[in-house]
Amino acid sequence: MPDGPAGPVNLRVRDEGQGPPILLVHGVGGSRTVWNEIVPLLSPHFRVLAPDLRGHGESPSPPGSTFELPEMVADVHHLLDERGIASAHWVGLSGGALLALRSTLDAPSRTRTLALLSGAAYTDAHTRSIVDRWAETYAKEGADRFALRLLKDLYYPDWIEAHLDFADEVRRAAVRQDFGPARKWALSIARFDERSRIASIDRPVLVVQGMDDQVTDASHARILRQSIVHAQMRIFPQTGHMIPLERPHETAEAIASFVRSAEGATPVVGTG
Repeated sequence: MPDGPAGPVNLRVRDEGQGPPILLVHGVGGSRTVWNEIVPLLSPHFRVLAPDLRGHGESPSPPGSTFELPEMVADVHHLLDERGIASAHWVGLSGGALLALRSTLDAPSRTRTLALLSGAAYTDAHTRSIVDRWAETYAKEGADRFALRLLKDLYYPDWIEAHLDFADEVRRAAVRQDFGPARKWALSIARFDERSRIASIDRPVLVVQGMDDQVTDASHARILRQSIVHAQMRIFPQTGHMIPLERPHETAEAIASFVRSAEGATPVVGTG
C-alpha cells in the first residue's frame, strides 16, 4: 500500500549514464540542481539519478502530504522501482543525508553503499535553532533577508565572495520559491534521532564534512565515523554546508572512488 496519506509521488529526475546506479538526494528546500556539477563528472562511469523530492524543484506537492521521512523515502523507492533498480549507491546532502540514512536503516537491501554529506545521526539543538532562525527571518523580514541569511549560514564566506552571481540568483529564487514544503520537511526532521540504530549498518559508509559548516557541526561526522563499523571520513577545509556546490570536483572524486572500491573497480572520475 502507498506509504503516507498522499501516496508515492512520481518524482522528476535527472537520469544519466550507465553502470552502477548512484542516487543523489538533495536537502531541505533544495532541488536536483544542487548536483549540476557532480552529474557530468560521475555519469561517464555510473548511472546517476538526481530527483527532485516531493514539493521541491519540479516535483508535485500533493494535498495531505506530511513530508515525514517515511513518506519521502517511499517516493524514492517508488522511483527506483519504476526504473528497475533494486538497490543503489545512496548519496545524501544535509536533510537528504537523513533521508538516505533512514532508508538504509529501514530497508537495507535498497542500499549498496551510503555517502552522507553534511549529515548527522540526529538533529541537535544547534541545527534546530538555525532552522528556526531561517523561518523567523522569512516571516518577519521577507524573502531577500531570508536569502541573505541562508548565504551566510550555508556557505564558506570566501566561496560566496568568489561566486557573487550565484548569490544574486539565490536572492532572486527566494522571492519565487514556495517554502511551505521545505518548512514541513524541516519540522519533521527536527525530531530525527537514529543514534541507537546506526551501529547496525553493515554497508560501506562515507562521511563527508565541511570543516566550516555552520549548520551541522563537524562533531556529527566523528559520531558517524566512530559508530558505524564500515565508515570512512573525508573532511574538506574552508568548506561550508553545501559541499557539492563548493567542492564539486573533490566531491565527485570522493564519491567515485568510494563507489568503485565497493564495486571492486579501479577509482576513476571525469574531470570535465
